[in-house]
Amino acid sequence: MSRNKQVLATYVAPRVAQNKSGRRSAVADEIAQHDGYRLSLQRRKRIEQGLGWAKTVGQVRQVMVRGLQKVGQMFVLNMAAYKLVRMRSLGQVRLQDAR
Repeated sequence: MSRNKQVLATYVAPRVAQNKSGRRSAVADEIAQHDGYRLSLQRRKRIEQGLGWAKTVGQVRQVMVRGLQKVGQMFVLNMAAYKLVRMRSLGQVRLQDAR
């Protein structure tokens, strides 16, 4: 049994993106066509957007505090700020749709 068939048999979707640039992809077409795979990629993108925002806008890239507890607090504060910014922009989209 091939590796892709083993993955399909266990109902586990790989957490990698499918390569569509002409090279051989690690994700078979049968796996990439499932709804769960599509949802997984959407959630992965949403997580990556938040972490990217924290690195560029927030101060997570170059931490100015010492200790795991303080770094953890700084990370939580940055993620809370990202959620507030995201809520603001989602609210603006809904206001424009209502007009």
